Amino acid sequence: MSIAVYTLTSTLHDSQAVDTLTEEFLTSLNVPYILKGDDFSDYGSHDLDLIFVRTGGTEGLFQQLMPTLAGKSEAPFYLLASDKSNSLAASLEILSYLQQQGKRGEILHGNPEHIVSRIQILCRVEVAIKRLRQCRLGIIGKPSDWLIASHADADVVRKKLGIELLEIPMSELLDTLSATPESVPTEHCDIPAVNEALPDAYRIYEALKNVVQKYDLQGFTIRCFDLLDAVHNTGCWALAKLNAEGYIAGCEGDVPTMLTMMLLRALTGTSSFQANPASIHPETGEILFAHCTIPFDMVPHYELDTHFESGIGVGIRGFVPEGPVSICKVSGDLSRAFIAEGKLIRSQVKPDLCRTQLVVRLANPSETEYFLTNPIGNHHIIVVGQHAEALKALLRRINIF
Repeated sequence: MSIAVYTLTSTLHDSQAVDTLTEEFLTSLNVPYILKGDDFSDYGSHDLDLIFVRTGGTEGLFQQLMPTLAGKSEAPFYLLASDKSNSLAASLEILSYLQQQGKRGEILHGNPEHIVSRIQILCRVEVAIKRLRQCRLGIIGKPSDWLIASHADADVVRKKLGIELLEIPMSELLDTLSATPESVPTEHCDIPAVNEALPDAYRIYEALKNVVQKYDLQGFTIRCFDLLDAVHNTGCWALAKLNAEGYIAGCEGDVPTMLTMMLLRALTGTSSFQANPASIHPETGEILFAHCTIPFDMVPHYELDTHFESGIGVGIRGFVPEGPVSICKVSGDLSRAFIAEGKLIRSQVKPDLCRTQLVVRLANPSETEYFLTNPIGNHHIIVVGQHAEALKALLRRINIF
């Protein structure tokens, strides 16, 4: 994580006094930084670039610099402001000017703890943006027929996120699968049908991995139900394995869900769980989420079972530790998003649902209204930890939230 601090200083102020105040202020933040001073030559080349408006009377200086700086970085202007030497007053004038020019910015001001928290979030956001700009995601097969509201606009995705969407025919995966040798499972299941299906489940993983590497993908979503007829098996085990290896591996050809998972991976560096709500209790804020696969690195313990709807192949019943979680979904046109935090209160096992079943209690029970009145499709994404503030910052940065 590289943080650069550039400075704006009026010549009317005593330079030695300003330097002393600068050292005190930056030391109080206790974050690693590179002090660049008034040399803006490499502005835009770090994970996060901060402009410390050290004194008043610097508004004109910024006005002169702004066109050059705007050409070096697409990030908003982040202005550090202290409570000394009219630093905040000048920052307010600069931010107002930026907004008049159609530019974005933010003033970082307050006690050290608040400023540090904001710096950490903004740094995560800018790093995530750079990761997204390098992404290529595959759509293997079309979205499943029942996902009538879960498509995406490739041009909007490229423009807002910098992500390239690549359509790959299902036939290519099936051809790759037919040329892939059978794998020897390292696991055993007491359910005979599952045990018999394991070699082909492993082979599906190998075939998907080959497609990912062929097209240099950072992730994909697959029309996985086609595998039921084509090879009498499922992709659940393969997706669990590939997600754990750091790829995005989504189900049912759901592109908005894949994009949500990619946003979360870029921001948190961790895997996430694609699932659909199976029941909602508005009075308590409890929601049961279920699906037949979950990344192996999200679960300290899992069991193998058949795929729920078909009763064939290999499904994953994962048990996630109780604790804080975040829920997110972005729309396919990237015009809106849902973000909520809650607590995973239990993993459960019921025979009439998809195999992995997580019960989440929302921190704000009234947010269940979103699901019942204005949802973004059926699939939603769960990630371990409290990430709502950082997620909102990321989505605001790319004009979604």
